Amino acid sequence: MLSVNRRDFLAAAAAATLTLSLALPAGAQEKPQIEFLYSPFADYAPFFVAKELGYFDEFGLDVTLSPKSGTAETIQLLASGNVVSGAATWGAGLFNSIHSGATVTIVATLAKMPDTVPSPSPFMVSEQAWQAGIREVKDLKGKRVGIPGPGGFGLYSVAKALEKGGLTVDDVEAVYLPPPATAAAFANGGLEAGWSIEPFALQLEKEGLGRRLVEDHTFGTELGFIAFNNEFAKENEDTVVNFLAAFLKAARQLDNGGWKDDRILDIVSKYTGTEKEILKGIAYTIRSEDGSIDLASVREQEEFFRAQGALEYEGPIDIDSVYRKDLLEKANARLAGQ
Repeated sequence: MLSVNRRDFLAAAAAATLTLSLALPAGAQEKPQIEFLYSPFADYAPFFVAKELGYFDEFGLDVTLSPKSGTAETIQLLASGNVVSGAATWGAGLFNSIHSGATVTIVATLAKMPDTVPSPSPFMVSEQAWQAGIREVKDLKGKRVGIPGPGGFGLYSVAKALEKGGLTVDDVEAVYLPPPATAAAFANGGLEAGWSIEPFALQLEKEGLGRRLVEDHTFGTELGFIAFNNEFAKENEDTVVNFLAAFLKAARQLDNGGWKDDRILDIVSKYTGTEKEILKGIAYTIRSEDGSIDLASVREQEEFFRAQGALEYEGPIDIDSVYRKDLLEKANARLAGQ
């Protein structure tokens, strides 16, 4: 049996060790690990910047950025818990998953479209089609149009662009392919028109493969959201708050002149595979300073997919059941307290 003095000594040593551990900087302790799914688009730039400039480290996180193929994959991986975080566009699959009891937690906006041109996500016509006489949206009836997927923002955006010429998606031949593949399809005549997003849109122009046909079709539209696996968000609220604080810090830096910083352009070039000189000329998506989501814009997209017959429920979805505004508010407070 230990003597009283011996027990007191060990207790004091344990307390001292704990005190020292708590006093260590975040980098000296084991950091929570987060794998975040991204696309190589310019609207994901805040995550690239937060990673490379050490903002995730600053908030005590070990974040891995992993490329993804699309919204459907992101929601599936988050819901299953195979990945804990990612960003995706609003779409039919997401709305239906919320209705069926989605195991994802939405925490902030990813980005939204500005109210100005040039647009970061224009509807484009191939140079071949332009030379063949397709100069207006109405000329695309029966033609092949590229769309990144059947149920996300890309489809919504194309539909809004076609409306400018009195057409619907049913009036064209929809060809589903990712934005990076549009260049080859424009070059080989596989598409007459299609959806695009920066930096691919400017690349199409620079390479003489495409022209902007419509740019004023999605002013102010919410493009996407940041989400976490539901169970992870419940059990690791402080980690999610720190992730959002790092994201907001990087986003504000970008939205307040950061795109003129060569160091930042080098970072975005690394993740998007786009030359820095091209990045200097692209149009950028924006976001609310506090990361909040414009739910009215989300409702408009929900109604579009309902009109498409893609929703499995009636009436507006209960977004508040999955949107953790409290975590976003804490992130803003934490950032303000730096």
